[in-house]
Formats: sequence, structure tokens, C-alpha cells
Amino acid sequence: MTFFLNYQWEIFILAEILSLISLLLFGFFRYFLGRKHVSFIFIVIFLVFLILEALLGLFIYTHTGEFSTFQIVITIFVIYACTFGIFDFLRLDRWMRRKIGKFRNVELLTEKDYAILERNKNPKYLAKKYRISASVHLLVFLLGQSFLWFIGTSDLTEMVSYLTDFSWVEAGTAANSPYANETMYAIGMLWGVIFIIDFIYSMSYTVFPSEKS
Repeated sequence: MTFFLNYQWEIFILAEILSLISLLLFGFFRYFLGRKHVSFIFIVIFLVFLILEALLGLFIYTHTGEFSTFQIVITIFVIYACTFGIFDFLRLDRWMRRKIGKFRNVELLTEKDYAILERNKNPKYLAKKYRISASVHLLVFLLGQSFLWFIGTSDLTEMVSYLTDFSWVEAGTAANSPYANETMYAIGMLWGVIFIIDFIYSMSYTVFPSEKS
């Protein structure tokens, strides 16, 4: 137990490095050697490391009783991998097969892939897809911020007071905010900026569909 507590960051970084290696091996076997069944093994290994990271964060929390920066980082990694990371991976996989297929002069895309590529050129489909992704991000953002505020406030009344008076945003410190510490404050504010940019960008496909064809 002491080993995991003392070397939690080192273990997490090692797990991330091994996860990256597993993804690289997945690409090598899938795109260059055409061994789909073997490449699938490395995706399973990647998922195993993701689960182990989540268990490590839970283990550290149960023994310290504190929700530290370590748990926040792991939570962000796990949430991303289980939501937007899936779709990003599918897009990357299709892009890699298209580029490497041209490089090797072999066909790596299926009819379904070409149908998806053609569908992605449709402005109406893009507008709908980005509205859905924006809605999902909104839900995740609200749940995540609520959790951070729950840790940093004493009750619902205090949380509502921060919603009705945003002067704490201008203060620029965790002491005057609904966040428990500077780390959570920095994460919450940065996430807020990213969410606003992402939401505006996603909805632009609906407001200006002809410009996104």
C-alpha cells in the first residue's frame, strides 16, 4: 500500500506510456501488417491499463480520504477515453487506413468507411452530429462542474449563491470561488473556457451550415 501511495504519479505515467505503446503496436499490426486479430489484442491491453488507472485512483482515494490532483487527472483521462476519445479514435483509425492505404497502394477502407466519409460531407448531417456532441459535452461539463462545486461548497445554498453572483470569476482565486483549492479552480476555469469554445464551434455547423460543407 505504501508503495502505491509514494509512487502514484510514477505508476500513472508508466501506465500511460505502456498504453501509448499498445496503441502504436495496434497501428503497426493493423495498418502495416494487416493482422487485425493481433491488433485487437493491443486494444484490449490499452483498455486494461485504463481500468487499472481508474482502480489506482480509487485505491489512493480510499486510503487518503482526499480528492487530490491525482484523482482529478485520472478522472479526466477516464472520462475522455470513455466519451469523446472513442469517436476521436474511430476518426483517427479511418484517417490512418486511408493515408497508409495510399502509401502502400492497397485498399484498407471498406464500403462502409466510404459511406461515412461521404456522409461527413453533408452539412445537415454535420450540423446534427455536432449538436449531439455539444449536448453530450454540456451534460458532462455540468456533471463535472457540479462534482467540483460539491467538494468546494458546504451546501446547495452556497452553490446557488455562486450561480447568482459571478464576481468570484473576476477575483481569480480559489478562496473566493466554489472550488476547494487552486488546482480544482484552475481545472474548472480552464474546462469552462474549453467548453465555451467547443460549444460555439459545434453550434456554428447549425448556424452557418453552408460554410461547413
